[in-house]
Amino acid sequence: MKILKIAGKFLLVIVLLIVIGGVYLKTALPDSEPAPDLKIEPTADRIERGRYLANSVTVCMDCHSTRDWTRYAGPMEKTNVGSGGEEFNQDMGFPGKFFAPNITPYKLGNWTDGEIFRAVTTGVSKDGRALFPLMAYHRYGQMDQEDIYSIIAYIRQLTPVKHDVPKSEIDFPVNFIINTMPQKAVFTKLPPVNDKMAYGKYLINATGCVECHSKTEKGTVVEGTEYGGGMEFGGPNGVVRSPNITMDKVTGIGNWTKDVFVKRFKDYADSGYVSPKLNPGDVNTPMPWAMYAGMKEADLGAIYDYLSSIKPIQNQVVRFEKNK
Repeated sequence: MKILKIAGKFLLVIVLLIVIGGVYLKTALPDSEPAPDLKIEPTADRIERGRYLANSVTVCMDCHSTRDWTRYAGPMEKTNVGSGGEEFNQDMGFPGKFFAPNITPYKLGNWTDGEIFRAVTTGVSKDGRALFPLMAYHRYGQMDQEDIYSIIAYIRQLTPVKHDVPKSEIDFPVNFIINTMPQKAVFTKLPPVNDKMAYGKYLINATGCVECHSKTEKGTVVEGTEYGGGMEFGGPNGVVRSPNITMDKVTGIGNWTKDVFVKRFKDYADSGYVSPKLNPGDVNTPMPWAMYAGMKEADLGAIYDYLSSIKPIQNQVVRFEKNK
């Protein structure tokens, strides 16, 4: 009986510690700096740079707009740009249901530039709420501050779209852990274009290739699988897996020349290209080909150069698997 009493007290202490820890995670975190006092001048150069980045490099519009999933690769619809609503859920390997928010002035009109900047680069919302790193602040916080200013200047001039997005639903225990995820930005300067390795590394961070072209667990890249492919995307007709984009000659793109790599993207930029309609039962791909196709050839080439510099991974990926 004495042992049972001791065990009971020990269990009570454990429960109290868990409760205290949970309260701390929910109320004291995220422990972030206040949003900076920032007023970004919306110059023509900034807006144009932001347009290029948001649509063809960081592809913010990929998640924060409506895509036509009845067509190959889900091309972005020309209406409701920035209105949000794309869903990322458990079928895609995420710990909950996450909805990309509306980033037009309809929703961000009462945000300061500093509040948007903090959310984009550190993962803390206007109301102090932690954002799940599906919103890639851990990458954007490594970019040049001027590029982030340009993206903000661009989204500020989007047409307001009245569209209210559902609130994200986060699974336990990530609904507690999420408050530990925001992190301080560590900005870098945009490297010169002629520094191919540094410039390519900067761009591939901005594009986020690693986050889809790797194996993931609960939305986090599995260390050692970077760029080796294998992330699964579930859909109504089956599963599509991201390909290996390392330079492995058997399972990756090691036999591709730079010209072949660049052309693979630019084919979707052809003025006559129309994304084909899918047949019933087809498995689609989430790869936003039409958006990345807008990247400059030199920028795509720099990404190829960077991929050529990393260690190849042998990983044979079964790309498409239809439901039986």
